[in-house]
Amino acid sequence: MDEPVFVIHGVGNRDPQAFTTTVAALQAAAGTTLVPVYWGDLGADDRFIDLALPFRSAGLRDTPETADAPSELLLATLLDEAVEPASGDLPMPLRDAIRQGLDPSRNSGLRDGRDSPDADQVLAALADEWPTTQWLSRSDDPSLLNETGTAIARAVTCTQETDDSWAGLRGAPPADGTLRSLIRRRLADLDRVAGAAMKAVAGRMNHSLRHHLGPGATRFLGDVLVYQRHREQIHARVWEQVAAVDPELGRTPGRPVRLVAHSLGGVIAVDMATAREPLWTSSLLTFGSQSAYFHLCDPRGGQLSPYAGHEPVSLPNSLARWTNLWQPLDVLAFAASRVFRLADGTSPVDLALPHAATAGLWTHSVYWGLPELASAISEAMQPPAS
Repeated sequence: MDEPVFVIHGVGNRDPQAFTTTVAALQAAAGTTLVPVYWGDLGADDRFIDLALPFRSAGLRDTPETADAPSELLLATLLDEAVEPASGDLPMPLRDAIRQGLDPSRNSGLRDGRDSPDADQVLAALADEWPTTQWLSRSDDPSLLNETGTAIARAVTCTQETDDSWAGLRGAPPADGTLRSLIRRRLADLDRVAGAAMKAVAGRMNHSLRHHLGPGATRFLGDVLVYQRHREQIHARVWEQVAAVDPELGRTPGRPVRLVAHSLGGVIAVDMATAREPLWTSSLLTFGSQSAYFHLCDPRGGQLSPYAGHEPVSLPNSLARWTNLWQPLDVLAFAASRVFRLADGTSPVDLALPHAATAGLWTHSVYWGLPELASAISEAMQPPAS
């Protein structure tokens, strides 16, 4: 009979009964005997972390110093990373919309008989004013640029202006100075509208991201900090729960364990399997884990050498096989195959799992309910081919 597979949870797990229930459901799906390894009571005290999360009060306004300064982060998010004003010629969708809007064949028969302004003249004036915009000049969105050009063209062909933009110009094209003044005002209006719309979207996005990602991210950081300080105590807990099944398991190459580990649990598993006195491991499956990232930032020690920048880090034969699962929207999941190399010369296997539409933004914990996880466990825990 095969030895059981030990399952080590990740960050933020403070309910041993819920974890046991989750592992039982996973066991039924995978068809493999799974033993939960719980260490959450040794993790961070995260009962009051919400007090440290900043919030934006309803009705809070920007200060005069920051109200006119676009946030680089918001610009990068909303404008597809185009955080610097565009240089050179006007964007093509803007130019095309201006020319189309000022096409004489489209604007003939104005009620006052006035010819539409010359498109080249309008484009020249617009090119001078375009760099002064904070938001529009940073956008490469064709729809926004097209609508801006259309609005400018309509403004300079309108005959119903009530201000002095067209004073004395009935029946004649606008003078250059007046045209530029009109474009300057209309462009500033459009830029304010674009900025207000983007900031409104950004505000909602910021609130949503904090609501969905904030608690999970802070619990992750809390457990990471505690693990760095109390690694030996947490490793002792894992050894204790493995020994409760069989005191000889993991002690020698002839009695290796099989491990499944989530998130920081994967870091714990790799650290123990590569320690000077290792937890001998025949098969490891990690998901949503960070071992490669942590080792690149701060070498883990044990039997692992630091990454030198050219060849992958050799893993000892105390870690025989490694499958690493990641999820596209899980920002806490990292690849292992380009950082590590197994003792037999092969790479750990990185497998991407599909994103479920119902998973939302915080996907770090969705693995447990994915059928692909159970299938991956069944496959990864099979004895190696002869």
